[in-house]
Amino acid sequence: MELKVPPVLVFFSFTFIMYLVGRFLPVGFFDFFGRFLLAKILIGLAGLIGLVSLIQFFRTKTTVDPINPQKVSRLVTSGLYKYSRNPMYLALLLLLLGFGLFQGNAFNTLVAAGFVWYMNRFQIIPEERILLDKFGKDYKTYLTATRRWF
Repeated sequence: MELKVPPVLVFFSFTFIMYLVGRFLPVGFFDFFGRFLLAKILIGLAGLIGLVSLIQFFRTKTTVDPINPQKVSRLVTSGLYKYSRNPMYLALLLLLLGFGLFQGNAFNTLVAAGFVWYMNRFQIIPEERILLDKFGKDYKTYLTATRRWF
């Protein structure tokens, strides 16, 4: 399963699971003042982070293909990538969290945690192995200096 399923498809799968949890699980509903505002903020922040991180890749003229990280021609370590090694995946997580808030079911936090586990296990760790082989010491330094998610 490593590097086989595009992260966007994984995201939509987990979004669908969240929808099912919110729609059919009879327990776990929660509400608080500002819930929808917080959801909108998370979704807006996700859009901004996703867009900026994509622009950085395009400016560097390297691939954004998550299935073939061996095609990467350069490391992107500045801008958002100075603070997170995976801002595109972070944007997807923030979208999930925002959607989970709209759904209003506390169990959706477990679904979001499942997304993080899946992405770490089947996408990020395999990517890191490939990038370490390709960029060696420079990537190792980046790994130690920058957090995986945020």
